[in-house]
Amino acid sequence: MSSDVKILKPHGILDGTKASQFRQDIGALVEDKEAKTITILIDFQDVTFMDSSGLGALVLALKTVRAAGSKLFVCSINEQIRILFELTSMDRVFEIFKNEEEFLEAFKS
Repeated sequence: MSSDVKILKPHGILDGTKASQFRQDIGALVEDKEAKTITILIDFQDVTFMDSSGLGALVLALKTVRAAGSKLFVCSINEQIRILFELTSMDRVFEIFKNEEEFLEAFKS
């Protein structure tokens, strides 16, 4: 079974206006027929703000990824996103890495 890491780097504000496109981007990665099992890393380094719509899109993305037998991780969350994750207990749902390098190091092992 081949395994592949796909990295998605959203930017700016992840809110209701961008949530649909974000879900489509995740869906496109999952539908990639070349990879049997994929691991998706969402790097939030360039995301300045996320609201409940963005969080909802992320949760739906997680369900889509898991239904496809794949895995989803996040990294580089800022303070606002970290607080949002903690208030909604999403920090217990998502495995969060400090940055892309930390994730790649863990993925190698």
